[in-house]
Amino acid sequence: MVKEKKHTGTNKKRDITNFLMVAAIVVLANFVFSFYFKRFDLTAEKRYTLAPSTMKLLKNLDDVVFFKVYLDGDLNPDFTRLRNETKELLDVFRAYSNNQIEYEFINPLENPNKDETEKIEKQLYEKGVIPEEVTDRKNKKTTKSYIYPAALVTYKGKEIPWQIFKRQLGISPEVAINNSVQDLEYGLTNSIRKLQAKGKTEITFLEGHGELDTLRQYDFMRSISEYYSVSRVAINHNLDALKGSSAVVISQPDSAFDDKDKFIIDQFIMKGGKVLWMIDPVYINYDTLRIKGFTLGLNNDLNLDDMLFKYGVRLNPVLVQDMQCGFLNINVGFKNGQPNFQLFPWLYHPLILSDVDHPVVKNLDLIKFEFLSTLDTVAAKGIKKTILLRSSRYTKTQPTPARIGLAMVKFTPKEDQFHNSYQSVACLLEGSFSSVFSNRLPSAILNDSTIAFRDKGVPTKMIVIADGDVAKNDIRPGVGPLALGFDRNTGQTFANKTFLLNCVNYLVDDEGLLQLRAREVKLRLLDKKKIANNETKWQMINIALPLGIIIVFGLIQFYFRKKKYAS
Repeated sequence: MVKEKKHTGTNKKRDITNFLMVAAIVVLANFVFSFYFKRFDLTAEKRYTLAPSTMKLLKNLDDVVFFKVYLDGDLNPDFTRLRNETKELLDVFRAYSNNQIEYEFINPLENPNKDETEKIEKQLYEKGVIPEEVTDRKNKKTTKSYIYPAALVTYKGKEIPWQIFKRQLGISPEVAINNSVQDLEYGLTNSIRKLQAKGKTEITFLEGHGELDTLRQYDFMRSISEYYSVSRVAINHNLDALKGSSAVVISQPDSAFDDKDKFIIDQFIMKGGKVLWMIDPVYINYDTLRIKGFTLGLNNDLNLDDMLFKYGVRLNPVLVQDMQCGFLNINVGFKNGQPNFQLFPWLYHPLILSDVDHPVVKNLDLIKFEFLSTLDTVAAKGIKKTILLRSSRYTKTQPTPARIGLAMVKFTPKEDQFHNSYQSVACLLEGSFSSVFSNRLPSAILNDSTIAFRDKGVPTKMIVIADGDVAKNDIRPGVGPLALGFDRNTGQTFANKTFLLNCVNYLVDDEGLLQLRAREVKLRLLDKKKIANNETKWQMINIALPLGIIIVFGLIQFYFRKKKYAS
């Protein structure tokens, strides 16, 4: 009996000693690892791994960024997923920012007082937080409700709205949710960047050669102004016209550049300036086409061919007809005294989806062009050329002068005629360009210190697009400029704006934003038809089967314990 007590006491001391040792190891390990931070992302697309630019941004925060998120309350499964993904990413941001990220989730509609709720809604609307109408269909019942999938972001006394959910016309709510999840890191970092912005990079839009006016490219200029300082400049032979600019945008000029203006642009490039060229090699009179139903496409001589050729690209005065195209809404007659409009495929409005794995075009949706031309790369020493966009497999090129008539929509295109496949329409040029004015200038200009002529440039880059309409937004009477890429004929919004923003970001070396826009989160949706047809089966597999397995293991364990201790 004494031996048994002694043995029990020894075991007790050993157990206490082991417990204290384990506790000491845990405390010591927590203390040591508190000085280190590491996360493991096991997802296939690394959705929880932040881009290097994001981590750098978060580590350099010098004050708290507060997110007041209004995506809360009684949400359907899709928006619940968006809410949870937002919260998880905010937690990741907080971890990498040394707790400089704080957030709060609020349901603005939870107040039972109707007057108070309306007051809150008005305040949110004035601050740019827009409600979203959600339609849910379940068991043959349709319900409608409003939610606020947005947040207000505050930093050092400044506040801006962040729209978390971005509805896209023509796509399902599930895909829109997935795209919004994919866009979360970009939206979060973009909000912080806007609040931190002080001195902005200068982006200059040229004018004076019939370029698109402010109204016609309003949405593009407005979107760029969120990141950069935007100005419009007419060169007018002024040597300092482009001084201080990092990049120049030349969008759809319709009159020729003289040699003096070309010289100023050329020397801007030689000194490291970037250029986004959006040029129409073919001139189309839209008014004639709309009023008379036909027009001619003519060679658009802008006196830029020698310049672009020297830099490594040649624009071709042809029109692209592509069977992957947009639609025109055309009146085919009158019905009950009212015009009868119908949608017809319009081959002159190609829809292009990039197949190139480059940050400028990676993961982009369809981009809409109007009366698009083609381009070719030519020999230019030391210049790297990357084709960013190509037409589809079923492409036909039409040389100028080209007769264009709306009546052609009545005829079904013959597929065997569309054999000019994969025509290049947008190209990135990178390297040290040579001046187009080499060996063309008198010694007085070459030796003039105020001009400081450069024959060979420093490394820089430019993007050439064989269409100017890609940057043009539509205008609705009484409403004003519409979103860039929005097509009034179909109600769809194409990726024109994202594409052009990517071009500008890449040109001015703001690749942090590009890394985020190029993120892809794969959509793994459940098959709703299978769920409806096999609802009971999947309920049994997911609920009854796990419970059954646990019960069986419990019975087996009970049997062996009983057998062991009974003996």
